[in-house]
Amino acid sequence: MDLLFAPEPREIYPEGFATYVNVDGLSDRLEGRSRPGHFRGVTTVVMKLLEIVQPNFAYFGRKDAQQSRLIKQMARDLNLDAEIVVCPPVREADGLALSSRNVYLNAEERKAAIVLYRALEATASELAAGVRDALQLQAVLQRTLGAERRARVDYAEVVDAELFDPVLRVSKPCYVLLAVFIGKTRLIDNLYIEPKSPGSEDLVFHF
Repeated sequence: MDLLFAPEPREIYPEGFATYVNVDGLSDRLEGRSRPGHFRGVTTVVMKLLEIVQPNFAYFGRKDAQQSRLIKQMARDLNLDAEIVVCPPVREADGLALSSRNVYLNAEERKAAIVLYRALEATASELAAGVRDALQLQAVLQRTLGAERRARVDYAEVVDAELFDPVLRVSKPCYVLLAVFIGKTRLIDNLYIEPKSPGSEDLVFHF
């Protein structure tokens, strides 16, 4: 049996609502820096939904990598019963990650938007060739994104996969994170990188 829980906003946020959930540290960088207050809203509404529905599993997309990490942290810190499962991005045939925001792209912007995926591919190629220096990788990102005149970079960074702090060298699980405006539409995407085994120089890439 399939069930759908779709409450009205006033049911979730009744008059006089004044309690919020905030994950310190992880909320104030990258997406949190570009969209102040966004994560407080996300963690609050997810907390409420998990408490109301009481699921065994809750699924979130890795395209929103920082958001998924915050929710896992919240679930752990607050001893929530639901297991948070992070799922890989779903992509179009040309590599563009599916997003509700893609509908705002016109035909030319839609063609331009694949520059995000090309930038991630270029970074993966550099890593596969042995480059581990994060500044070199960020230069590749900026060069690839800068070649598309419709793209305006919000951020393009290589960060630790747990703390989301910038790294100097890729030697542990990391994310390459992108936030790019194509026209007026802001898109995000990422590449998850991890060693094949602890201490290994061989890497596995997850687009």
